[in-house]
Amino acid sequence: MKRQMLIDGRWVDALSGETLPVLDPCSAQPFGTLARGRAEDVDLAVAAARRALDGAWGRMTATERGRILQRLAQLILANGEALAQLEARDTGKPMAVARADAAAVARYFEFYGGAADKVHGQTIPYLNGYNVSVLRIPHGVTAHIIPWNYPAQMMGRTLAPALAMGNAAVVKPSEDACLSALKLAELAMEAGLPPGALNIVTGLGTEAGAALTAHPGINFATFTGSPEVGMQVQQATARHHVPCVLELGGKSPQIVFDDADLAKAAPIIVRAIVQNAGQTCSAGSRLLVHKGIYDRFVDTIATHFAALKVGTPEQDLDCGPMINARHQARVQAIVRDAVAEGVPRLAEGKLADGLPPGGFFVAPVLFGPVPRTHRLASQEIFGPVLAAMPFDDEDDAVQLANATEYGLVAGVWTENGNRQARMARRLASGQVFINCYGAGGGVELPFGGVKKSGYGREKGLLALDEMSTTKTVVHHYE
Repeated sequence: MKRQMLIDGRWVDALSGETLPVLDPCSAQPFGTLARGRAEDVDLAVAAARRALDGAWGRMTATERGRILQRLAQLILANGEALAQLEARDTGKPMAVARADAAAVARYFEFYGGAADKVHGQTIPYLNGYNVSVLRIPHGVTAHIIPWNYPAQMMGRTLAPALAMGNAAVVKPSEDACLSALKLAELAMEAGLPPGALNIVTGLGTEAGAALTAHPGINFATFTGSPEVGMQVQQATARHHVPCVLELGGKSPQIVFDDADLAKAAPIIVRAIVQNAGQTCSAGSRLLVHKGIYDRFVDTIATHFAALKVGTPEQDLDCGPMINARHQARVQAIVRDAVAEGVPRLAEGKLADGLPPGGFFVAPVLFGPVPRTHRLASQEIFGPVLAAMPFDDEDDAVQLANATEYGLVAGVWTENGNRQARMARRLASGQVFINCYGAGGGVELPFGGVKKSGYGREKGLLALDEMSTTKTVVHHYE
């Protein structure tokens, strides 16, 4: 399985001719190669995007752009199983999750395809003899750095609104998971996207990714990943005064009060941390429980954890593997250190029988009560590890929930309507879910964080604002 890059509507090798191996995270064995793009390949991609803006893509009406995106959505649905198979093979996630990802990415192009010609400008009342209008226009060339945990979904999440607004895009997927992004690019060409409107450069983040974010020819960048790399992206784009949207992870709390519907909450809370083996920015990785029900409810969660199983995509169990050996070793070290430091390990899932040797599997683990000063209570682990902690009252719950450098998502479980409203306002978080969590992906729901979780908003109609800018036109007619 050899994969090339898409530049200016053509599938090409890297100019250097170099490739990177594609590893199966379930076995650590290579099963293909990717083109190893570098700065010179990024130059070609950015130039192709600029030509598209100056050519057919830039002249296309919003209605025509929307129709292409909607055709792409239908092609994704028609090829959903093939896309899911690629996503699962590349990342190791269970097939049920991969199929849900394929359906979600189709929804992104459907949603933004329908919205493309619904973005209107403004007319401002001004002095006599003047007409003033505010136009919403594309940034130009947009750069998209796509992470490895949800490559298909993240491609749709950032690319669909960018194309809907008329930008031309250069996408750099993670070297750990490129296959579904490349398949989506293939379908985009089939849907009628003009050459250069979408370009895909594969390669290492330190080479192709760094070259893209630092390129003087881009006008906007979007990045999802760690705060450390996010800071590097900001520094690179700032050199050319290029704005960006950053989604940088989280340490999201699930806050359970003593009047909550515990039977409803338990399976959702467990799912929120083991989804994609915990390799999710919005994973509910902290469980904060009122002290009056702490023991009883955490025992219930422990029962769920003990029943969890980890396996290959075909086994379609609760979790797949970590993405690579480095990340597996990191998560295992955090778990091992916590046990050595005396943090109680309350329950642990199991690896399925017959797993391939060498796979990057990690069993889900529940710890508690976790000391508030411990790294499990504050640092993002990005694995299937849940930290349980008791709280005293509402004020203590808010203080504990906000006591991290992150602020992406929070879950609140209570039947008290007044408390629901208070908690939603007091939590430092870009999204707050009350008696639910995640809401089925929510393409329509603006998503982003505060503090070290980043800034800017993806998803929903707000993404169209992020992927465009304004131009004020003043017409004096007297």
